[in-house]
Parts: sequence; structure tokens; C-alpha cells
Amino acid sequence: MIRPFLRRLRDETSGLAIVEFALATPIVLSVVLAGLELTNFTIAKMRMSQLALQLADNGSRIGTNSLLTDPQISESQINDMLTGANLQSGSLSLFARGRIIISSLEPDPNNTGKYYIHWQRCRGAKNVQSSYGKVGVTSGVDKGVNMTGMGPTTPTNRQVTAPTGGGVIYVEIQYDYKPLVFQRLAPTNTIREVAAMTVRDKRDFSGNGGVGIYNVEAATASSCSTFSAT
Repeated sequence: MIRPFLRRLRDETSGLAIVEFALATPIVLSVVLAGLELTNFTIAKMRMSQLALQLADNGSRIGTNSLLTDPQISESQINDMLTGANLQSGSLSLFARGRIIISSLEPDPNNTGKYYIHWQRCRGAKNVQSSYGKVGVTSGVDKGVNMTGMGPTTPTNRQVTAPTGGGVIYVEIQYDYKPLVFQRLAPTNTIREVAAMTVRDKRDFSGNGGVGIYNVEAATASSCSTFSAT
């Protein structure tokens, strides 16, 4: 009785496809999910890169024109730039999950051949500061004066410098990636993007009291010591 049953069981192939499908499903599902996560991550990274580039471009162009003075930038104009970037991020919720840091890199006024960060403005809840220099810091890796340039130096030197009598708007974005499925399927947890643009016109770099930015409207500055999603 047992031997004939085992023989029939050995020769039975009607359920073979179901067994193969059951064995292959976890592998196929893992590949599909990994592909979806990688695609979602790539799109998020591309959007952050485009935002950084657009902010740098806008920052290099803004300014109130006058027949009597060079174009002047204001706190309101910078705030509008930042607000627009958050709106463009849409469902990515840039300020809730990340931070934008805008720096004005300019030649050292003492004609040393080096550069300094004249001003910085930030917005976002992520508790980070610039990776390439901070206003007022005079020594160490975070110094914002006597600089050879601004930007990453490794693995290859990608520092940018400012032209004589001009400036460069340098934008950094750091964003905590929100996974579509599982975080471990994404290449990294944090997206970091940078962009830089040379100031287009001959700008008035003095600002109120030498800070580089005017504030006739008495707008609240987007301070880098404040961490908020609004």
C-alpha cells in the first residue's frame, strides 16, 4: 500500500508550477521592491539637486535695482526664495525633513587672495550646519574666513572661488530620505546636494551695517541658529 502511493506521489507533477511559483515569489518580490525603492530614491535625489541649482541661480540674480546704487538684496527676497523651494519640494516636505543653507562667498576684503563667507541664511528642521564653513568662525574645519574656497576637497578638489569684486552664492541641501518601502533598500539615509552660481550683476555687497543684506521691510532673517519647518 505504501510503495504504490509513494510511486504515484513521485510521478505526480500537476502541482509543480505552484511549488516553483511559491519558491520564486520572495525573490521576484524582493527585486521589484528594491527597484521601486531605488527609483524613488533617485527621483528624490534629482529633485534635491534641481532645487539646489535653482536656489543658487535665483540667489545670484535677485536684487532691487536702482539708478543710484548697485542692486541690493534683502531679507524678504531671501525668505521668498526659501519659501518657494519648500513649495516646490511638495510631498518631499523639505523643511520638515531637511535643511537649506545659503552662503555668500566673497573675496577677502583685506586682499589676501583668500575668501570668506560674508553671510549665511538657513531654513529647515534638520539640525545641521554648513559642511564647508560658518560665518564668524576663525579657525578649524568650520572656519568661514581666510578660506581657499568653498566646497568638498575629497575625493577630488571641487572648491569654488569668487571673482574679484564679486561673489558666489553657494547652496547646500541636506535631506533625510523618506523610504517608499524599507530604508535599508535605499543607498543612503541622507541626501546631500550642493550648487554654486556666480553673482550675475555688480551687487551692493555692503548691506545694513556691513552684513551684506538690506532689511528695509524689517523682515525676520532666516537665521542658521534656528531649526524649524516653517
